[in-house]
Order: sequence, then structure tokens, then C-alpha cells
Amino acid sequence: MKNDKMKNQYRVNEQIRVREVRIVGDNGSTVVPTREALNMARDEGVDLVEISPNANPPVCRLIDYSKFLYQQKKRQKEMKAKQVKVEVKEIRFGPQTDEHDYQFKLKHAREFLEEGNKVRAYVFFRGRSILFKEQGEVLLLRFANDLEEYGKVESMPSLEGKKMFLYLAPKKSGAQKKSQQARDREAAAQEAKEAARQVKDVADMADAPANGGLFANAKISADALKKLTEEQEQD
Repeated sequence: MKNDKMKNQYRVNEQIRVREVRIVGDNGSTVVPTREALNMARDEGVDLVEISPNANPPVCRLIDYSKFLYQQKKRQKEMKAKQVKVEVKEIRFGPQTDEHDYQFKLKHAREFLEEGNKVRAYVFFRGRSILFKEQGEVLLLRFANDLEEYGKVESMPSLEGKKMFLYLAPKKSGAQKKSQQARDREAAAQEAKEAARQVKDVADMADAPANGGLFANAKISADALKKLTEEQEQD
């Protein structure tokens, strides 16, 4: 079904009924009468495929039509693979979540947003705990505020049945997810940078004069005094 739909997107050979077309290829492009273009296609044993009907004149290629459809299908797959798939991650709270549990879930939500995912946080009210819905709203608002640097609120807390929802989207829209390998590389690079800084600090300390720099200060003072004495003798 999909192949039939793709075939109908392009006009081929005698279906192209304009007066002239632009033939594009590896050696550039040239405008020729359509009849001549058809003869060129037959001589090469390929098809005349119209790839840009809205151009003036329409743009065509000399190519085997089956091969052309294969290339188009392959290109669509590659483009689809490059698209960022945004997932919605859920974070669940109770109306009386303790601080340790809150911080644990806050950490996970921050990671989800940094990876480019959306976050749907909700408070589940079980039984008579629905009486504490205001407390649940305050918790979700605090949650949004604590994640302000990483995510933006798409919708304020709203009660749906026994659940109160809050939706957050990544701050940087369209940010691509970082793979675990990428995160590991960044961490290793940061560690290497820190190690290099520490080595430099040790080297600087080794080159520094003893007694916290007292000898260096004394040398500077002596040089200044010597220069002042020489200037006075010249006067």
C-alpha cells in the first residue's frame, strides 16, 4: 500500500506532458524538450522521472524508477531515524510524600528533562486522602519550582478523578537525548580536566619559592631598592 502511494507521487516517462524539462545529474543540469529527454532515457535504458513538478521547467532525472523509489524509501527511513523521539516519563507522589522520597523523585525528573523527555507528575489520592488535595497541589507546585531550571510547565496542576496532574517539558525544546556513552564521555572528560588542573596546581607549588613566597618578595624588594639607588647616583 505504501509503495503504491509513493509510486503515485511521481510522474514517469509519457506521464510527463510538459513542453520541456530540466535534466539533473552528476554533471550538472540542462534544459531539453521533453521528447528529447524521453529519447535520452530510452537510449540509456532507464526512466525519465519527474522529481520537482513545481519548478519551471519541471526537474527530472534519468534513473531506473525502481531504484529511484528504493532511494526515496531509504532516505525517509534515515530521516525518521534521526528524529528525536520524545517520551513522557511519569513521576508518582502520595499526598503526604516524605522529604527523602521527594528528593529521590526530583532527581529522576531532572534526569528525564535533561535527556529531552517530558515529565508527567501526579499525586494519587487513595480513599479519604482526597481531602488533602490542596496539599497535593502545593507539592506539585513546589516540584515545578524546583525544576524551573530544567523544565517549563505545560499545564498547571489539575485534578482528574483521583489524580492531580502536572506536565513539564524540557527547557530546551528539541534537545536530543544523550546516550549513556555520551554521558560517560562527558564525565570522563570532566574528570580528566580536573586531574590536569590538580597536576598544574602541584607543579605551580613546586616552582614557588619556599616560606610562602617570602624569598620572592625579598628579591623583588631588593631589586627595587637597587634600581632606586642607581637612579639617585645618576642624579
